[in-house]
Amino acid sequence: MKELTYRHTVYACFTGYIVQAIVNNFIPLLFLTFHAAYGIPLSRITLLVTFNFAIQMTVDLLSAGFIDRIGYRAAAVLAHIFAAAGFLLLTVLPEATGDPFLGIFIAVAVYAVGGGLLEVLISPIVEASPTANKEMAMSMLHSFYCWGHVGVVLISTLFFLLFGIENWKYMALAWAAVPILNSLFFARVPISHLIGEGETGLSLPGLLRNRVFWIMILMMICSGASEQAVSQWASAYAEMGLGITKSLGDITGPMLFAVMMGVARVFYGKNGDRINLERFMAGSAALSVIAYLLTALSPLPFLGLIGCAICGLSVGIMWPGTFSTGSAGIRNGGTLMFALFAPAGDVGCSAGPTVVGMVSAGAGDSLRTGILAAIGFPLLMLLALAWSRYRKTAAPAAWAD
Repeated sequence: MKELTYRHTVYACFTGYIVQAIVNNFIPLLFLTFHAAYGIPLSRITLLVTFNFAIQMTVDLLSAGFIDRIGYRAAAVLAHIFAAAGFLLLTVLPEATGDPFLGIFIAVAVYAVGGGLLEVLISPIVEASPTANKEMAMSMLHSFYCWGHVGVVLISTLFFLLFGIENWKYMALAWAAVPILNSLFFARVPISHLIGEGETGLSLPGLLRNRVFWIMILMMICSGASEQAVSQWASAYAEMGLGITKSLGDITGPMLFAVMMGVARVFYGKNGDRINLERFMAGSAALSVIAYLLTALSPLPFLGLIGCAICGLSVGIMWPGTFSTGSAGIRNGGTLMFALFAPAGDVGCSAGPTVVGMVSAGAGDSLRTGILAAIGFPLLMLLALAWSRYRKTAAPAAWAD
């Protein structure tokens, strides 16, 4: 049997982010189906997304307490088992329980545990692997979430068109096969730990006293908010800009955003050895400001859709770039650091769309006004990058405290 290397470890992590994309993006495609087949009100169905991310954030925060004890390999295999189990349960519990919503709810809770573990685990496993350029590998890794998102929508939609939406359970079983197979991969690949033998990672008080950590937390919040503030509203712009149906708009807008975000991550993943990461992030944040302005102020709705696409391109490096910058700037941050970065990003993912929605409602349902208000997130990212660069240049000793 061929010996597996760290190159295979990275491939397993790439597939792990595809699993994460399946966890987050398959269920929303079935909302109307659940409504029609089981008579579940849409107001309850939409709670599934909120609950999914709430479980993931809880697991993010709790995982640092046990991942280092059981090891990365056991935790990674366990994460995939939970993800697969959730999709398998999704095919049986709606009919097996007295209340179909309760059955779906339990299935979502199970795979959300897997999603939360993956969010914390995959990045540090790649960071700990002996690869030549960690920043490039991290950017390429996060691009696979984008391709996973696109793949889930395209493959599922094609399946529904060919075989009918009523056969959605077969598609759920097919998606369950991905984490099952990848769990076998993770059981065999070599895995290193972020903290070397004989060393200890920073404690929570140590992290909280670190100035770099708080800058990274701010950048993670801005990354998530800059990304989701536009992404969550992309389908509306697709409808307005192209005059297409809502169902097609739900696919076109978010998919275009995801593709462009993936392109940005692959670009840096291929060329990062020739690019200064912090400058690239600053340029991306500036481009994001321009994209927000184009989306919010364009007189033509079609240009607003182009603005959404540019926004996807501009925010692509923010999340993985912050992970890499934090790992390089915080010695022995370990699993705890990544476990705190992940929920900070999730807070941003929630805050961005919330700001857009609240401001839009306050301005007479003006979506343009809401998106214009959210421009503060990429601007704040620019300020955080500028401050970190200044501190490292003017007072490197104080920066490292």
